[in-house]
Order: sequence, then C-alpha cells, then structure tokens
Amino acid sequence: MTTTDMPSPVDAGGRAVSKKRRRGAATGGLRQAVSATTLLWILACLYGLPVLWFILSSLKPASDLFSYPLTLVPHNPTLSGFKAAWNSANFSQYFINTTIVCVITTILTVGVSCCTGYALAKYDNKWLKVFFLCILATTMLPSEVMLAPEFLVVRDLGLYNSFAGIILPAVLTATGCFMFRQFFLTVPDELVEAARIDGARELSIFLRIMVPLSRPIMLTLAILSFQWRWNDYIWPLLMLNDPNKFTVQIGIQSIVGAQNINWSVLLGASVISMIPLIAIFLVFQRYVMGADINAGLKD
Repeated sequence: MTTTDMPSPVDAGGRAVSKKRRRGAATGGLRQAVSATTLLWILACLYGLPVLWFILSSLKPASDLFSYPLTLVPHNPTLSGFKAAWNSANFSQYFINTTIVCVITTILTVGVSCCTGYALAKYDNKWLKVFFLCILATTMLPSEVMLAPEFLVVRDLGLYNSFAGIILPAVLTATGCFMFRQFFLTVPDELVEAARIDGARELSIFLRIMVPLSRPIMLTLAILSFQWRWNDYIWPLLMLNDPNKFTVQIGIQSIVGAQNINWSVLLGASVISMIPLIAIFLVFQRYVMGADINAGLKD
C-alpha cells in the first residue's frame, strides 16, 4: 500500500478529519502552553526580584547600600554584616528558643487541627456546625482586637514570661481546622463504613485510616505553622521580658538602635533568620503531594 492509499482518520460521526486541522489544533495548544509558561515566569521574576535584591544587599558594605546609582550586584561582596549581626546579639540562644516554640506549637497545632477537622467533617451534629461557624468567625476579627483579652487570660493563668504563654494561644487555628475539615469531606464515607463493618473502633479508624490519608495536609499545615511561629513578633514581644527567652524576631529588633540603624547588620540578621524557613521548605516540599483518598475501595 502506498502513502496515498493510507486511510484518513475519522471522527465519531464517520467524517474524515483533515491533517491540516489537527496540525492547527496542536499549534494552538502549544501557543497556549507557551503563553501560560511565559506568564508564570514573569510572575516568578516579579516576586523573586525583591528577595534577590534583599539577599544581595546583605552582601554589600554599609557604604554601598545607598550609593548612587543603585546596583543589584555588590561590587565588593563581604560577610561583615552577617558576622556583626551574629556577634552583636545572642543569636544562638534566640535560635534555640524559637526552635523550641515552633516545634512544640507545630506538633500541637497539627494534632488538634486534625482531630477537630475530622469531628467536624464526619459527625453529623447541629452543635458541631455551630461550633464550626464560631471557629470561622474568629478569622473575621483583626488579631489586634484579640491581643488584649488573650494577654489578660494568659497573665491570670500565670503563664506570663514563659514559653507556654506563647505556645498555648497559638495551638488552635481556624485555618488548620478548616483545611482538615475540607480534606476529610472529600474522603468517601464508604471507606469509614467499610472499616466499621470490619469491626474497627472510631479511634482506630481515625489513627489507622484518616491520619495516614491526611499526611499531605498535615505537612502543609506544619510548614505554615512553623513559618507563622518563626515570624511571630507582636505576641512574643508582649509575653516575654527575659532576654534569655527572646525569640529571633525580638533579637533582630534589638539590633535596631534608638538613634540610627546599621542597615548592613540588620540585613545580615534578617537573612540569617530566613535560613531555617528555607531549609524546612526545601526538605518537606516533596512530601506535600496529593493523596489517593480512594485507596482501599473497590469500583
């Protein structure tokens, strides 16, 4: 059979589909893909340029930060700002304090949010729905409005100037409860019913089925919670007055002088405070992926 005798492709209605039409469709799809990729690269550059400027500026001497014309790449890169920032404050103690607060708060936040989200999603009770609305209502209040009553409660409980006073108010977050509730709603009820028919108890269903399925949400919330607590400044500033218990953000603020600001030292300290967050994201980002919530079910 010659090339001219090759049958032309046909569609569902038996009509021939021309190769020109298929070639045009492929070209249009490629054009759309290139346009979307170009737009994403533009957005990435817009978001990444300030961060790049910030990091490169930390490598500049103090005399070059405000020189005209402004330059992106430092002419004489130096690490003096980082060394001065590390030596001017007790950064090692600040890092230890912040790590303790972030790790404990993240573990408690993920655990409490997972239990709360599962109860709100899988148990049918009108009071649970009211409770969920109350949790969502807290997101509509500015954080500044809640600072005064939270401070009074924590002080009256005897938790002032302690790590517990920072950790406990941050454990229950409306964002975490909402994330887990929305995830557990997507888990088929047939999976839970099949486990109950097999004789599994409610606690066993939660720990052996729901918790493993929610691992992507757990890791996502863990990254967010760690970031929130690491960058928290206002609440630790209100709760702590012992310099040995200061967190990283308060330590950075202590570098700022009353009369002048050494921008080279301040930029170096800020970049140092970013390193743990970047490391956490790079380590755990590959684990944040979609879970197969239909595992264990037959078609």
